[in-house]
Amino acid sequence: MTSRIFALLCLGAMMSCAATGSTSTGTGSTTASSRSEDKRGGDKKKEGTATLVDTKKYRPTFPAAPAGGAEPMAPAAPTHHVGPQVNLLMDSVAQVNKNIKYAAGYRILAYTGIERQTAMNLRNNIIRRLPEEKDYLTYKQPTYQLKIGDFFTRVEAQTALNKIQDLLPNALLVQETINIPK
Repeated sequence: MTSRIFALLCLGAMMSCAATGSTSTGTGSTTASSRSEDKRGGDKKKEGTATLVDTKKYRPTFPAAPAGGAEPMAPAAPTHHVGPQVNLLMDSVAQVNKNIKYAAGYRILAYTGIERQTAMNLRNNIIRRLPEEKDYLTYKQPTYQLKIGDFFTRVEAQTALNKIQDLLPNALLVQETINIPK
């Protein structure tokens, strides 16, 4: 939404510039014979059909920087020390975060079917390839589901899926509540 608003503002700015007819060619110097006074007293140049307004007199001027460069500034010293208060607050936030056990994330759905032995064989093969990932084998009569991993992002889950893609050509990434590893 904001990108559309920004695009409309840019388009409006370009259209207003085009409506005034002032363009800049930047092709060289102006001569006194090519200038003419406009009604407001500003200098104008005529080149072809476009009328160019000389805006140099409206531009701000700044003094030149010293030749030796600028001296480094001293770092700002803090005036209000809130260290103990911030530390106390951060400790309480850390304590609350330790109690969080679950989060929204992704798992690999490796198998869904009614054959327990197939699910167990597939589980053993996956554990050999991804020993660091936890597996979740659930049974809801009559279906077994095998899910792999606790991934916070889809990119992490896709990386793990790529490692076992030849074992699981039909595996899917599913959004699920995952266990936060300690």
